[in-house]
Amino acid sequence: MPSTPVVVDAAVVLLGATVTTITHPLLYVKLLIQVGHEPLPPAVGSTMLGRPVLYLPGFFSYAQYVLRVDGKLGLFRGLSPRIASSTISTLVRGKIERTTHDMIFRCLSRVATHPFHGYAPCYQSDKSQVMSVRCMAQFVGRETKYSGVFSCIMTIFKEEGLSGFYTGFVPHVLGEVLFLWCCNLLAYLINTYAVDDSFSQASTLRNYTKFVMSITLRVLTYPFTLVADVMAVNNCGLAAGLPPRFPVFTSWLHCWNHLSTEDQLFRGSRLFFRQVPVTLPPSVED
Repeated sequence: MPSTPVVVDAAVVLLGATVTTITHPLLYVKLLIQVGHEPLPPAVGSTMLGRPVLYLPGFFSYAQYVLRVDGKLGLFRGLSPRIASSTISTLVRGKIERTTHDMIFRCLSRVATHPFHGYAPCYQSDKSQVMSVRCMAQFVGRETKYSGVFSCIMTIFKEEGLSGFYTGFVPHVLGEVLFLWCCNLLAYLINTYAVDDSFSQASTLRNYTKFVMSITLRVLTYPFTLVADVMAVNNCGLAAGLPPRFPVFTSWLHCWNHLSTEDQLFRGSRLFFRQVPVTLPPSVED
């Protein structure tokens, strides 16, 4: 008996929720690092060349710290808005082939899911926004202002209006559009002019070109993700987004310039072998 579209969508929603749940601890730790929360001291180590260096705790050490503070469910703070976003994204997604149409869909999908979370199962993405970010960022100051989806909606709407749901929206969309166009353009140029048809594995190589380009460009467009996440928590009443940890930013460009000046535009892009930066943001324990 053939599967109906409803059954297929239900399966995709379930799969997306499962993947979101499994990967949530990774995103949670990354978010805490993005907002500059470093509660554990660095450890002395060495590079591959033997040069001594200080390393900040990696994912496993950081995750163990969260578990000690918040218990077994501590690593799943902010999960419900992510699952809501995953479900919405699945329901509104269609099969889109051309880059322009794909760009339009991503922008519309971002409008629908941005208040909850930027995750979409069909894309390689680790973005989180507004509700999910604020739920997770509460760990820094041990606040309880944001909890479930409906509580977050009521709190944000009451304090900030509709605009509060789209804090950090612009850098996220710009990052997505830049990523999409560059990825498709580079893959096209490589497949057209660099891959020789006489090569026996040419078709196989072309199939992997876009995947490799997506990994590379995700790294290069990471600052847009970081700025959007920092803006989502900035000046919302949580310790993670208030002075002295961060100034109150007037725009996402102000945030970008601040992080750039501090040489922190790629903070949180790595969860292992994190070397101590030149300047660390103040910790809530200080």
